[in-house]
Amino acid sequence: MVSDLEMKMNMTKVAPDSGSYLSVVNQFMQKKGVVGEMEEKLAFAEEKVWGWGTAASVAAGQSMLWECGAEEAGEYLQAVDDIQKLIESLESLSITSDQEGTDILQRADSVLQTAMVRLEEEFSYMLVQSRQPLELELSSFRSSEGYVTEEDFSGCFDDDSIDDSQVKLEGIANKFDEFTVDLINPSVIQNLKCIADLMIQSDHDLECCQAYSSIRRDALDEGLFILGIQKLSIEEVEKMEWEILDSYIKKWIRAIKIFVRVLLASEKRLCNQIFGELSSLGNICFVDTAKGAMLQLLNFGDAIAIGRRSPEKLFGILGMHDVLQDLLTDIETLFSEENGSSVSVEAHEVLLRLGESVRGTFMEFENAIERNVSSTPFARGGIHPLTKYVMNYIKTLTAFKDALDLLLEIKEGGHESPTVSSSTTASPEGSNGSFSKNLSPTVHNLLEVVSMLESNLDMRSRLYRDDALQHFFLMNNIHYMVQKVKSSDLCLLGEDWIRRHNRKVQVHATNYERASWNTVLAWLKDDGIGSGGSKAVKERLKGFNFSFEEIYKNQTSWIVPDPGLREDLQISISLKVVQGYRTFTGRLGSYLDGTRSADKYMKYTAEDLETLLLDLFEGSPRSLNSQRGRR
Repeated sequence: MVSDLEMKMNMTKVAPDSGSYLSVVNQFMQKKGVVGEMEEKLAFAEEKVWGWGTAASVAAGQSMLWECGAEEAGEYLQAVDDIQKLIESLESLSITSDQEGTDILQRADSVLQTAMVRLEEEFSYMLVQSRQPLELELSSFRSSEGYVTEEDFSGCFDDDSIDDSQVKLEGIANKFDEFTVDLINPSVIQNLKCIADLMIQSDHDLECCQAYSSIRRDALDEGLFILGIQKLSIEEVEKMEWEILDSYIKKWIRAIKIFVRVLLASEKRLCNQIFGELSSLGNICFVDTAKGAMLQLLNFGDAIAIGRRSPEKLFGILGMHDVLQDLLTDIETLFSEENGSSVSVEAHEVLLRLGESVRGTFMEFENAIERNVSSTPFARGGIHPLTKYVMNYIKTLTAFKDALDLLLEIKEGGHESPTVSSSTTASPEGSNGSFSKNLSPTVHNLLEVVSMLESNLDMRSRLYRDDALQHFFLMNNIHYMVQKVKSSDLCLLGEDWIRRHNRKVQVHATNYERASWNTVLAWLKDDGIGSGGSKAVKERLKGFNFSFEEIYKNQTSWIVPDPGLREDLQISISLKVVQGYRTFTGRLGSYLDGTRSADKYMKYTAEDLETLLLDLFEGSPRSLNSQRGRR
């Protein structure tokens, strides 16, 4: 018989075991209930995901989810969201240790994967179908007047007629305010954002980013094509004829500004709208999308920078340097994160190489002036093409003064020794034979170029056998240089330079007159004519007529292109020759003792000479026929 104590002890043992059992049973029943509830939810969501896109909807032409309407799309997204939460619950409740729980989780994962594939397709389809036509978006920017046109710089160093037309350089240096455009239809952005959020939450952020980048890369490539940019290797760039390359450089200068400040700024905004401004994924997508096209643009800049250097390329290189310098902050901002830093670094390096190319090309320009020699004198003593080329070239360079001040170096020594204040206003010439340290690098180098040109012209003048034509040639060319400086931004060379070179023009004009007309005026002197009578008068007039006619025949073919200089020279000659002739012929009666008429010995009147002198320097050879004048 069991004692009361034993019974109490047995009851004490049984009580805990029974509670434990009931607890386990309770938990089991709860899990069964949860699993059943979850299975029910999964079945509903599964039906929505698997059931979408039935034969009926496809037959109705509604093959894509969002084409079925917002309600259908919303239900689909809700189903996917439910599946995500279901999976999280299954994993958190630790009921996947039994087979039934594992089966449910696997089913949910399978449905979610199917949904992700569908959403990625929808995401891609929506990006493609909602693209805005870039041709229309970019047309206003491409036709903007601020940019370099096809005609800019072309031939502007060879023809004097270009001098009066201002080359459109402002657009290279002017700021182009950031202006974003809608790259896709704004109405679909919220839908894209919802898809992206679901894919990111489901750990499909990589697939979402790849889908976005793949489609948007093509869109940016299309933008470059519309802007006239194509993929070119360094070898292809080097083989381009200059006219084609020049045109492409101008397109590049326009294109990179529009591409960075319009297309890339708009692409960055679109990434932020879809992926969120604070999301690192948005930046990853943007860099992955934009990096290739940006590097394509920079590669062309690099090809130009390392290519063969020739003077005609300098303005294009300066334009490229200016626009890249202007865009550097924009590029750094767009590609600020670590994954985009390589683009910013490359932009910096290309800018440095373009700067080095500017220095090297400017030096090549100087060398070209020194190498430009000839053994034949320039016909008619006019303005040499080299003078026009160099002065128009450096006149155009002044538009890039700020960039050149940073890129060019001040050389020791020089051809001339003007001392210029920091404000670039010239003061009297220094006595130490060196350039002032107050000169800006641009002014210093332009003065070097002008001095090289003068040295070249001086050598060319010595090719003339006629001393008068030597001075005439230098007078014409230096006068052209002075006018270029006075009438353009080249006035930064300083007032002192202008004054000194105006004096040079006057000296050469005076020396020309002496070399040409002193021989003619010598026939009109009084020396020794008094005792010679009519014979001496006749010889003097005959010598005067012959000398005058020879000069007339030669110098009507000479040319002074500047009307003002030509008129001044004609007036100066007329004052000396006509006045001397009037004085001489006015005394003819005293020489002839009144026995003969002075008119008999005069072939020309003073008025005839005045008229004939107006024919000089027109560049059209003339001669005096025997019928002209008096006999």
